[in-house]
Amino acid sequence: MAALETGRHRLPLLAVSQAQKEITHNEALVMIDALLHMAVEAASSAIPAVTDNDIGKSWIINGTPTGAWASKAGQIACWIGGSWRFVVPHEGMRVWNKSTRRQSHFISGQWTTAPAIPNPVGGIAVDSEARAALSAILQYLRLLGILAT
Repeated sequence: MAALETGRHRLPLLAVSQAQKEITHNEALVMIDALLHMAVEAASSAIPAVTDNDIGKSWIINGTPTGAWASKAGQIACWIGGSWRFVVPHEGMRVWNKSTRRQSHFISGQWTTAPAIPNPVGGIAVDSEARAALSAILQYLRLLGILAT
C-alpha cells in the first residue's frame, strides 16, 4: 500500500490502525515548520557544513549537486536534526533568499529572481516629479525583495 500523503507538499498522513503514529505526526510537523514562511540561506550545489545549530535551515539546490543532494537539483534541502529532508517545489512557490535579500519564485520548472532595474536617468525632457515617483516605487519594490538592489 502506498504511503498516505498530502497532495501539494507530500506531508505524511496518519493511516487507520497505524502503529507509532507519533513518528508520522512529528515528520509532518517538521516539514510544516520548514515550509511555513519559508526562507532559504542561499542557492547552492555544494552541501554546506552544518551542525545542530543549523537545524531548520534550508537551501535551494542548484547546478549539479553531489553527495546527499545528487539528483535533487531544483529542490529545497532542509537540515532537520542530523539528516536532510527535500521539498519538491510546485509552480508559483516562493521563498525568501537570505543571501540575495530577494524573493525567489519557482516558475516553469526553475527558480527565478527579479532582475535589477536601475532608477531612471538621462533623457531629453526630464520630468522630475515623474522620475521621483518612479524611483520611490522602485525603491519600495527593492525593500520588499521583489526587485534586486
